[in-house]
Amino acid sequence: MNLYGIWAIYRHEMARWLRTLMQSLIAPVVTTALYFVVFGQAIGDRIAQVDGVDYASFLVPGLVMLTILTQAVTNAAFGAFFPKFIGSIYELLSAPMSSFEIVVGFVGAAATKSVIIATVILITATFFVDYELQHPVWMAVILVVTCLVFSLLGFIIGIWAKDFDQLQMVPLLIITPLIFLGGSFYSITMLPPIWQTVTLFNPVVYLISMYRWSFFGEADVNLWACAAVIAAFAAACLAIISWMFRTGYRLRE
Repeated sequence: MNLYGIWAIYRHEMARWLRTLMQSLIAPVVTTALYFVVFGQAIGDRIAQVDGVDYASFLVPGLVMLTILTQAVTNAAFGAFFPKFIGSIYELLSAPMSSFEIVVGFVGAAATKSVIIATVILITATFFVDYELQHPVWMAVILVVTCLVFSLLGFIIGIWAKDFDQLQMVPLLIITPLIFLGGSFYSITMLPPIWQTVTLFNPVVYLISMYRWSFFGEADVNLWACAAVIAAFAAACLAIISWMFRTGYRLRE
């Protein structure tokens, strides 16, 4: 394995991220803090508990997921799209690196950025609410896996996009609504039965439910079902990326 090549891509992507910390780190953290103020303090005073947990505390895992899912997709998508935009993709494809090594470099960097943002948000949340971590190790594992899986999705979007409009279209029109409808601010058990069934077709529900379980020990969906959905989603993303490199789909245009 070309570890030097992977490190070069990873270091380049992290350096680009560090040059834009105001919009890449500070902005999402401030936005999430505002969610804590508005929903946790203003609305939380009117909603006693959800599933036996104070509403302000209940929001913490959902808001972390809300931020890192969008950040993982956006960072990975831009990282994959920018070499196409400036034309350096051909140098990358001609380098002595396999497609797997290229993906590891870009996806690893995007996932790292998302994990850093999540860590800062979790620290920031302690200034607004008191929350517990019943399964801290599983929380870390689920967080890393989620960042990796949605970074794979972002990489696919970056390869697929032909311009900046397409690059932003999927995260804004598809990913963000799925996150909001995935139980970020509520438990799906609060919905009418028919909408609970419809919600189960949203893969984000399983991610948020499993992550919330690591905090409070309660999940809206069976944990084995969550693991199966996440594994299937990751496998689908890997299969699509493999096909893109094998066929040169929008890589050699």
